[in-house]
Amino acid sequence: MAAKQFVEVEGRRLALTNLDKVLYAGSGFTKAQVIDYYIRIAPVLLPHFGGRPVTMNRFPDGAGTKGFYEKDAPGFTPEWVRTTEVPRSGGGEPIRYICIDDLPTLIWCANLASLELHPFLHKAGALDQPTMMVFDLDPGEGVDLTACAEVALLLRELLARAGLQGFPKVSGSKGLQVYVPLNSTVRYEDSRNAAQAVAMLLQQQHPKLVVADMAKQRRRGKVFIDWSQNSDFKTTIGVYSLRAKRGVPYVSAPVSWDEVASQPSTLVFEAGALLGRVTQLGDLFAPVLTLRQQLTL
Repeated sequence: MAAKQFVEVEGRRLALTNLDKVLYAGSGFTKAQVIDYYIRIAPVLLPHFGGRPVTMNRFPDGAGTKGFYEKDAPGFTPEWVRTTEVPRSGGGEPIRYICIDDLPTLIWCANLASLELHPFLHKAGALDQPTMMVFDLDPGEGVDLTACAEVALLLRELLARAGLQGFPKVSGSKGLQVYVPLNSTVRYEDSRNAAQAVAMLLQQQHPKLVVADMAKQRRRGKVFIDWSQNSDFKTTIGVYSLRAKRGVPYVSAPVSWDEVASQPSTLVFEAGALLGRVTQLGDLFAPVLTLRQQLTL
């Protein structure tokens, strides 16, 4: 395959480079296949990313190698890529994040070996108003996705008692996340405090299984509920994003609660399998976009 190939997508001319370069050594998955995955998943991915500042996690030498986070849009960013300025907490020039609003931008990111895409929980122009609350369930040493599923079900029950629905997705790495759509006027201070309170309560009720403390030495044999993701300066791996932890193109994918309850150990999806799953099931995360819920915790 040619080292560089020009394509026109929705009126934008893109130069695609090094398409035959293997970016997932364990499966021989090339950059061309990465781009193809993002093109094919775009109809369900883009609605969840549109209007949000995004941090790119780039891996020029492929998954499993040392990558780097890129927050500021690089100097060669095309003028047609939407960007949004976010103030730095320490002052100085604002960070100019990209927004992945359309297919050409998504392809441009993929061509930069931005294997992982990490959006914020808020949209551009509403920096203190998250549209959702997230619980990131991270297994400590000695536990696995099955333990995360057990905690997720406990979390679901607690949320239901407060009249809230949550939607699970696997991280594509080791853990599982539960998103609580809000789509209402909520500040990060409120969602973070609520998430912390929930995590602390579950730790109190299930001390042998759950930990809400940030100290890593306390996580062995337990599932850490990371409530701190509910902050205006933090991003979480986006739904349908590839992961770059291993040599196989695993995906952060939405799952059903029935799957979480009945077959958690099987909830690992490679890019190709995930595409087939979406064709069959549609976007299981669609309610996160529109469901309006009041934070009653």
